[in-house]
Amino acid sequence: MKIYIMTDIEGAAMLSTWAQVRDYTPEEKQRSEYFLTGEVNACVDGILDLAPDAEVVVWDAHGGGGIDEMLFHPQAKLIAGRGLSPRFGIDESYDALMYVGQHAKMGDRGNLCHTYSSQTVEYYKINGIELGEFGCRALMAGTIGVPTVLVTGDDVTFEEARELVPNIVGAVVKWALGREAAMSLSHEAACALIREKAREACAKVSEIEPYFFPGPYTFEARMQEGCSIQGYLRPGAKVVDERTVRFTEDDICKLPI
Repeated sequence: MKIYIMTDIEGAAMLSTWAQVRDYTPEEKQRSEYFLTGEVNACVDGILDLAPDAEVVVWDAHGGGGIDEMLFHPQAKLIAGRGLSPRFGIDESYDALMYVGQHAKMGDRGNLCHTYSSQTVEYYKINGIELGEFGCRALMAGTIGVPTVLVTGDDVTFEEARELVPNIVGAVVKWALGREAAMSLSHEAACALIREKAREACAKVSEIEPYFFPGPYTFEARMQEGCSIQGYLRPGAKVVDERTVRFTEDDICKLPI
């Protein structure tokens, strides 16, 4: 069995505020990396419980980094750094994709919710469907037949994932009370739950369909008030209004997701 784990940091238990996950507060961020790395290691343990010879590859997908390399699981491989292009190393050799520490798309409910940028993006849509980071990358994996089988994070993230992948396995490690407020499991309880759910997800890989719809893919990005669309302009792009741009690609990997 070969599993790809994609991480973010905002969905980890015991984290609820922006100050805990950003580089301008290094002591807070270091503690947050401890929490996320523990959850990732628990996911790896759950996979190995069911498939001791599994190959597990982890991508540290948080923009400023979220994994404490000193604590990283000795039986997994880590992809880290900047400038990695879609599909981020995922190919047809993988049996499944898992998300650990995921947050909900931009909205008014999820804890630390945002879509790619918490400061600039209002929404992303692909073929008219609003998708956050979970949905965009689950679709990217789905185009090569790789199913997304596990997501860990808050309750809103799980609801979002289940709308796209109805029988996905979820580990809800906290409950959103606001964009910077949450009720959380302890780190130990979250890790135990994630290990259990990772084992369950591995057992269900053959039962979970990849999230997929065919291209071409029309991408629409809308920025928050006062933010520029300049970074999304490319040949063939249509400026819908001063905050919205739209363009179409045959290859999903050419979209900025």
